[in-house]
Amino acid sequence: MFILIVGLILFLGIHSVRIVAPGFRDRMIAERGENAWKGIYTLVSFVGFGLIIWGFSLARFLAPILYTPPMWMAHVTLLLMLFSFILLAVYGMPAGKIKAAVKHPMLLAVKLWAFGHLLANGDLASVLLFGGFLVWAVADRISVKRRAPVGEEPPAETGPVRNDIAAIVAGTVVYLLFVWKLHEWLFGFPPVVL
Repeated sequence: MFILIVGLILFLGIHSVRIVAPGFRDRMIAERGENAWKGIYTLVSFVGFGLIIWGFSLARFLAPILYTPPMWMAHVTLLLMLFSFILLAVYGMPAGKIKAAVKHPMLLAVKLWAFGHLLANGDLASVLLFGGFLVWAVADRISVKRRAPVGEEPPAETGPVRNDIAAIVAGTVVYLLFVWKLHEWLFGFPPVVL
């Protein structure tokens, strides 16, 4: 469990710099340059992410069970994951109407992913992993809103509806691949047990 916790601290910590120390990033860039900051940020992120994967793989089968969700929660999680994958695609693709309406599709995708997995997994390792990401995403969204000029956030970029359709199709295809085989291949167990 220790490795998982260290990974979460590193990964979520470096992603929380603007939340807890808004001027730190700007000072680092001013002192060392943007490339140095990006290098540090990337290195800490990769190390943290690697430790999260390693730590979770070690802890998930030995972690104490905090709660046992009902079986039907897995179906709710599957539905939330569909929306999460679509929002990730919205984030990564050219803007359409959805990106403007949601404002921060990546943060919403992380919230849905984390919340969905908390509904379906009650072991301590899962609660630490998914709960940590959920708390971070909520805190980051609040931070983003506070950093905006008083009274309003800047308007989000919009584009044609065809970009939304492309994002929905791409997100759905990746989601179906995860349900079909990728989740089992990457994480060792299928998301749907028939």
